[in-house]
Amino acid sequence: MRKFLALFFSVFASVAFAQNSSVKGIVVDTQGKEPLASVTVTLDGTTLSTLTNDDGMFELTDVPTGSQVIIIATEGFLQQVLPVEITSEGLDLGMIFLEPDITEEQTSNLISLTESSLTDEGNGADVTSGLLQSSRDVYLNTAAFEFSQSFFRVRGLNTDNGKVLLNGIEMNKLYNGRPQWGNWGGLNDVMRNQEFTNGLTPSDYSFGGLIGTTNINLRASRYRPGFRITYSNSDRSYNNRTIMSYSTGLMQSGWAFTLAASRRWGDEGFNRGSFYDANSFMASVEYKFNDDHSLNFTGIYAPNRRGKSSPNTQEVYDLKGIRYNEYWGYYKGEKRNSRVRDIQEPIFMLNHYWNLSENTTLNTNVAYQFGKMGNSRIDYGGTDKVTANGQSYYSGNGSNPSPAYYQNLPSYFLRFDTPEYENAYFAEKEFVEDGQLDWDALYYANFSAAVNGKNAVYALYEDRSDNNTITANSIFKSDISENIIINAAANYKHLKSQNFAELTDLLGGTGYLDVDNFADDLTNNPDAAQNNLLNPDRIVGVGDKFKYNYNIYSDVIGGFAQAQFKYNKVDFFGAVTVTNTTYQREGLYQNGAFPNNSLGKGDKLNFTGVGGKAGLTYKITGRHLLDFNGSYATQAPSISNTYSNSRENNNVVPDISEEIITSFDASYIMRLTSIKARLTGYYNTIENANEISFYYADGIGGDNTAFLQEILKGVDKRNVGMELGVEAQITPTIKLKGAATVMESIYTNNPDLYLSSEDFIDYSLGDQTAANTETDEYGQRYYGKSYLENYKVATGPQRAYSVGFEYRDPDYWWFGATTNFFSNAYIDVSPLTRSANFYTDYDGQVFNDYDEDLARQLLKQEKFNSYMVVNLTGGKSWRINYKYYIGFFASINNLFDEVYKSGGFEQGRNANFRQLRDDKALETPVFGSKYWYGRGRTYFLNVYFRF
Repeated sequence: MRKFLALFFSVFASVAFAQNSSVKGIVVDTQGKEPLASVTVTLDGTTLSTLTNDDGMFELTDVPTGSQVIIIATEGFLQQVLPVEITSEGLDLGMIFLEPDITEEQTSNLISLTESSLTDEGNGADVTSGLLQSSRDVYLNTAAFEFSQSFFRVRGLNTDNGKVLLNGIEMNKLYNGRPQWGNWGGLNDVMRNQEFTNGLTPSDYSFGGLIGTTNINLRASRYRPGFRITYSNSDRSYNNRTIMSYSTGLMQSGWAFTLAASRRWGDEGFNRGSFYDANSFMASVEYKFNDDHSLNFTGIYAPNRRGKSSPNTQEVYDLKGIRYNEYWGYYKGEKRNSRVRDIQEPIFMLNHYWNLSENTTLNTNVAYQFGKMGNSRIDYGGTDKVTANGQSYYSGNGSNPSPAYYQNLPSYFLRFDTPEYENAYFAEKEFVEDGQLDWDALYYANFSAAVNGKNAVYALYEDRSDNNTITANSIFKSDISENIIINAAANYKHLKSQNFAELTDLLGGTGYLDVDNFADDLTNNPDAAQNNLLNPDRIVGVGDKFKYNYNIYSDVIGGFAQAQFKYNKVDFFGAVTVTNTTYQREGLYQNGAFPNNSLGKGDKLNFTGVGGKAGLTYKITGRHLLDFNGSYATQAPSISNTYSNSRENNNVVPDISEEIITSFDASYIMRLTSIKARLTGYYNTIENANEISFYYADGIGGDNTAFLQEILKGVDKRNVGMELGVEAQITPTIKLKGAATVMESIYTNNPDLYLSSEDFIDYSLGDQTAANTETDEYGQRYYGKSYLENYKVATGPQRAYSVGFEYRDPDYWWFGATTNFFSNAYIDVSPLTRSANFYTDYDGQVFNDYDEDLARQLLKQEKFNSYMVVNLTGGKSWRINYKYYIGFFASINNLFDEVYKSGGFEQGRNANFRQLRDDKALETPVFGSKYWYGRGRTYFLNVYFRF
């Protein structure tokens, strides 16, 4: 202990009495040779920083002698990293040239290109490219630009493990924990001012997440004065885009204004029928009262609508190709998509910036976000209630209108012992020649019903979520000394979310009957089919709410405190956080299947999250560093993983509690004049998590079919791996870069499996009495363990490699190419088929024909084929009369049109051994896995004008 204390005090004594000096220089633009004002000059690893004056001059004082790294950075120019040797006489760097970043268009366009993937539900496209796009780290840049097209997840984590803030206000949704990039999509020009902290490293604004924290600064005074207009053309998410932005900068009057508007549109992206229609507007106004107080108002409105695309079985892809999308069909000669995502959620925020002293600031923020998020689909049901022979049912049920419905495909007719080859031939012929949604048939069915005085068979409706969110926080920062920084924040968020279905189109019908047409046991419980017992057998029209209607309330109160210590050889930090989260459901309908557990407010759920993290950086020299970080935290589950079937009842995951997250990483960082590299090893675990899914399954308790809510409780996952990023400036014009990751993402336990379904309730035994002792009164049944341990988590490719080069010509044009190789991607397995239900009959006994060896083969997790993708990028910029800038950027992704599976999931329809055995024995399974394929060859073109 004495030796440790002696070493401790000797290290800090050497720091305290280290000799200091100074560094000065002049920063100019290489194109115009003009001085650059307000350029940030920082001594890396310390709080020492200054800005250049109007003549481009700067001076850093109190700089420790020895090997140091000076970082010179400003928006729109390439960052200069200068390893230097500081002597007691000081150092004059002379004239330092900053080269315009002619590749900035690649960065600014990243979010908009991946935005459609980020907002799809359940498709595994949970990429982190938007979160990482502001990073200058070689590996993270590669993950954002190159790996994201394969739905790659950094460290095996979803975006709910990263925090995104606008002006210090967290924008992650309480529903699923993820940022909704569509809320500010298209505003690329005004989203450039970003501060990104990687992984567990400290952020000035938030405790952060495992991936990191991105704060987007929208202060009007922080934008470069001028006007910019951009036009883009692409075949990825949209076809056309225009952006206009204007900023005054901070004027002598103390006012600053920034305005931006954009439009993105297209008939379809890479997937057929996936139209895009989006407009975006942003206004930021700041008034600087004096040197200590400034007030900024920001408003963002980015309504966007787009047609979704479907995952498909391999049978469908083989017949129609990888661009096939089952959701659309021609109506009146135009492509019409039945699955439309519509987001309209304006954001308004007021930010007060207060300089309490020269070294202490307090940033207080209030934000209000409201609006709607909708997802449309076609509903089909009965037209009338019929009672015959003492039994009641709903007649005239429509058939599933999906052209890719399993009963419309050839495999359905070939599944029999005596295959129906003729029917299979005609099914294949019809699907290949058309295979799209038949809107005319839906209108005809409804017209025929109306002629006969009946209600509509089909209707188009929208699953709506109307959210109102109020957020307030205060963020405190104080530079206690040149070595110590204190950060703290207090946060409050309130959410009221109304969720309902709204009928949007009767498709030629006169009214639609609001009942659950698939409800069973109407004899013992005639009310089981009623969506709302308060208004039974209601006929609804366009604009009416129906099917379900409920509110979710949530309040989150929390805060964090952090201390950072920066010294000559060692930096370290520590941070703690505490959060209290409450959820409560309020049913506005009384569901007929759950009359005692659907109407009114359910129990208020309360979760307490606590966390701590710490890190240390040891500077071997200014060019070689070792970095270590670790964290432990508990957090509330998201709303989506708390309520098992919120549309129908107040049920929650049994014995629900907080998730537990741990993480450690260690890095070696090298920063030489011509080579930058980082090698990181990491280990993180997520424990006691919940996952909820919805689907139909055959073979429940033998041969039964049911619509299920699958509740996977207490899921443990582990991600372990290594990351490497290297960048080498071989010549002044040629740069080589490479990145690699090798990781393993697996389940580490066998979580509990519950199934919830109204089909489990036997109403003949009494009002909502359990059908057996394993089913509770609300239809939740415990199915034992799901044996997932050591199965791979579907995180995209778990091995990814990239090598590339970039050529920058002195005449301000550039060209780059990368080759990316991906492997070890796995399908998302079905938990139900890994439970006891797989091998037990309806009587609870093991199937008499159960074969363990065959079962092991049937349950083997599918591993996707490895693949390689080559991408090209390039651009050119011109400066005219030292005032006007014109730039051009182009990229081609997947140059050789590589076909590859980017994700997928097993269908849970074949829930037991017999069902799965018989289906997989077919040449073409009827209920095969569903996949997403990566985009083929695509392009992006961009041109801008700035002055």
